[in-house]
Amino acid sequence: MSPQKIKALRTFALLIPALFLTGCSKVSELGFPEGVTSVNDESLSLWQGAWIAAGVVGIITLILIVWPAIFHRPKKDSPEFPKQTQYHIPIEILYTIIPFIIVAVMFYYTAKKETVIMAKSDSVMHQISVTGVQWAWQFAYTDAGPSAVVTGTPAQKSTLVVPLGERVRYTIISNDVVHGFWIPAFMIQMQNIPGVTNHLEFTANKLGEYPGRCNILCGRAHSQMLFTVKVVTPADYQAYLETLKGSQA
Repeated sequence: MSPQKIKALRTFALLIPALFLTGCSKVSELGFPEGVTSVNDESLSLWQGAWIAAGVVGIITLILIVWPAIFHRPKKDSPEFPKQTQYHIPIEILYTIIPFIIVAVMFYYTAKKETVIMAKSDSVMHQISVTGVQWAWQFAYTDAGPSAVVTGTPAQKSTLVVPLGERVRYTIISNDVVHGFWIPAFMIQMQNIPGVTNHLEFTANKLGEYPGRCNILCGRAHSQMLFTVKVVTPADYQAYLETLKGSQA
């Protein structure tokens, strides 16, 4: 093996660890906070697994591209073109089976996590109705009575107040077009579909404020269809419900 090829091989060998080391500080979360809600507890491992699978496939593909480019290029002193391999049936079968296995494994774990996330529980402590309208959000708190409704506008976004550590069932509907109820930090997204009632349950596990938005293009002011999720203590949540009840008097 020529010195140039040995040098190229060493450089390539050093490149692979560098790809992993650059992301070590975020490998546990990969862009999403850990333990914020009960949904994160289920979704985060699936998110990590998808990135790991993509990384492995990417590295193997990179090797298959770089290796022949370095070690099988034509020699300067030889006019002969490198040997070509066509219609290699075992390799073509392998190229078909491996992607199928990857997709099947990811489908299995996705379906498994989705079943847990979408499961209905008997331990629900609160119910909130989430209605998407052009172009704002409306939150109705069943615990505080039928008139306890908070409605935002494109200019004044509404706030969804959620109790810490208590499971809430959300009824997700729309009055006009399709919207997308999306809380990025919670790893939650569900569509508000006219004529269809969707349900989602989860428990918020960290105090704080988190941005929410519509992620379905729903019209002219879609970009202004924002809201804030505020996770408060159970005592503060009860006080908030009492405020809503008082506003109805």
